[in-house]
Amino acid sequence: MNLHRLLKERESRGTPLRIGLIGAGKFGSMFLSQVRHTPGMRVTAIADLDASRARQSLQRVGWSNSAISSLNFFSDVRALIEARDIDVVIDSTGSPSAGITHVLACCEQRKHIVMVNVEADALAGPLLAQRACEAGIVYSLAYGDQPALICELVDWARACGFEVVAAGKGTKYLPAYHASTPDTVWGHYGLTAEDAGLGGLNAQMFNSFLDGTKSAIEMCSVSNATGLLAPDGLSFPPCSVDDLPQVLRPQTEGGVLHHRGQVEVISSLQRDGSAVQRDLRWGVYVVFAGGSDYVERCFKEYGLVTDASGQYSALYKPFHLIGLELGISVASVGLRNEPTGAPIGFNADVVATAKRDLAAGEMLDGEGGYTVYGKVMPAEESLRLRGLPLGLAHTVRLVNAVAAGEQVHWDDVEIDEDQPAVAFRRSMERTTAPFESKAFEKPAVASV
Repeated sequence: MNLHRLLKERESRGTPLRIGLIGAGKFGSMFLSQVRHTPGMRVTAIADLDASRARQSLQRVGWSNSAISSLNFFSDVRALIEARDIDVVIDSTGSPSAGITHVLACCEQRKHIVMVNVEADALAGPLLAQRACEAGIVYSLAYGDQPALICELVDWARACGFEVVAAGKGTKYLPAYHASTPDTVWGHYGLTAEDAGLGGLNAQMFNSFLDGTKSAIEMCSVSNATGLLAPDGLSFPPCSVDDLPQVLRPQTEGGVLHHRGQVEVISSLQRDGSAVQRDLRWGVYVVFAGGSDYVERCFKEYGLVTDASGQYSALYKPFHLIGLELGISVASVGLRNEPTGAPIGFNADVVATAKRDLAAGEMLDGEGGYTVYGKVMPAEESLRLRGLPLGLAHTVRLVNAVAAGEQVHWDDVEIDEDQPAVAFRRSMERTTAPFESKAFEKPAVASV
């Protein structure tokens, strides 16, 4: 509640937080539009494969030519992270392997890092967060993205003394979407391929939102950051905001939850394709239990929407503002040395799952592609199956056939175990116990 006051103090002292941004795409551009209006923060450097594109993004969101000329532009991310005039680094890429490299470089240079790159967090976040703690820096999920907003709701409920029964987000989902490919995706969004092309929309990225992969990745991150359990595959029940406490309660009480205290994603579509009224497609939620007759009576007295029994209620936020809200993470990390969500254990994993019957010799094409989608599951089950993490299921060749709906295993692919991202993930599997669900010991943190 005091971040703005603290930022104004930094501004008045002439010591604003100095920020380096990796990736000036949509998320990064939205942040750039707001940071120029935020006291106590300065973007000093941007790393992007295309510096001219980054400059165009800055112009598009309102930066003046003189302000743009004051920035340092890098094509080499390592050079940005090593720059002296940076306190906080933002990874706004979507590459799991690159994200691991960026975090480890920040550990070496003692620079805090905010991870818009949730793909890297789902692949290796528990070990990355541990390395960050050992280095005395803060590793944080990105506020504005749904995982950090969900973590905030979970923290609110627990800090109020409530038991968290379920937490998650909304999305547009039908079972058939798991088989969606970049060739079929635009019809589900009511667009033509030509319309999408004119808008510069990336078919594979948007397909990852639709086929369930992005939901799996984000719920994996929430599970690892909160200790809430991951189911063996999300159920995506249709649910309105008014029905959250009724639907998201244990199956033994008439709800859909496999476990009391789990992550789940709700759908804005009924299974027949019709719209759910008062849906939560863009938002996040937490369902919590009163825990006593007295508290349940308070729920009723103060107008909370509950399930039929009166035991459960919910709080939700109907939207997320993506990069427009990212400054909250930067301020929290830079001023309080606190993340807006970070892994506390290896609870959940995302495993590559065949969209169709796959033949030996085929090349996997990763998140949102033609071959696999991501399925979230307990880390213990993923390790037992020797499931191939989705974040490594890109440009690797199958050596075994995999049936539609089945998980891809490590032994099903040709993969170079010496690749840095592969080696780091394998190290996490050997050293980070599943269902650890306890905070890593926190050493002294670098002050900026």
